[in-house]
Amino acid sequence: MTQTKFTGLGIALITPFNEDESIDFNALGNLLDYQLQNGIDYLVVLGTTAETPTLSEEEKKSVIQFVLNKVNGKVPIVLGCGGNNTRGIVEKLKNDDFTGIDAILSVVPYYNKPSQEGIYQHFKAISEASKVPVILYNIPGRTGVNMLPDTTIRLAREFENIIAIKEACGNMDQINDIIKRKPKDFIVISGDDGITYPLITMGAQGVISVIGNAFPKEFGRMVRLSLQGDYESARVIHQKFTDLFDLLFVDGNPAGAKCMLSLMGYIQNKLRLPLVPTRMVTYEKIREVLKGLNVKC
Repeated sequence: MTQTKFTGLGIALITPFNEDESIDFNALGNLLDYQLQNGIDYLVVLGTTAETPTLSEEEKKSVIQFVLNKVNGKVPIVLGCGGNNTRGIVEKLKNDDFTGIDAILSVVPYYNKPSQEGIYQHFKAISEASKVPVILYNIPGRTGVNMLPDTTIRLAREFENIIAIKEACGNMDQINDIIKRKPKDFIVISGDDGITYPLITMGAQGVISVIGNAFPKEFGRMVRLSLQGDYESARVIHQKFTDLFDLLFVDGNPAGAKCMLSLMGYIQNKLRLPLVPTRMVTYEKIREVLKGLNVKC
């Protein structure tokens, strides 16, 4: 079944930059090798963590093609494809080439602050236009509007190609309500590394992860142990990373992830405005945590 492709550990892939802010494809290739060698389940390309709003259309196409060529079918690829102009997204879905893409991840419209009916109609239009399965993405801290469980369940029941939701609302009761009421085959995916462990114990089926960029093997093991019901072993790994969870986001995402990956030697600590690197105090805290995890940096 299509849905089983998107259980376990998905990686919200970063976009490495050179010092001149061009895309560092060499670093991206090395990072993809690292992910594939360490057992990730799927990749999410051109999501929020990829700094997608700062990439040109040509750069986006280059990143997609590079990832597809490098991965070569080894794991499923989810493509970020969302926004607050429904008509524009629908045209993109109808006209772009989605060869090699296994699903799209589409965020609740931001800034416009649509009603629940507006959100429903937005995703209805996307579902009807999409050639591939759709994963909803609810992150009210970024969009300014919360897609409520009734809307999520309505979409999940009415459209067969809406197969999952990445939930990052931060409200455990809201996510639990979706888990309780969802159709059997509809997947709930954690959108927050820090609560992935408890969410899986409640019935979520994995995570689209930021910390997995740096720790795919260890974080993936935690996810798989949780899914297998070995909660005690999973909890031990979860608690190893609790200090990092907050540090990675205190100065914004992906500033924390890029700081961590640069300390580990994978990329340069470079972002595009309006994002900037972490403060030095955060940088040093991340370095100390990594040392405590026996990471050379």
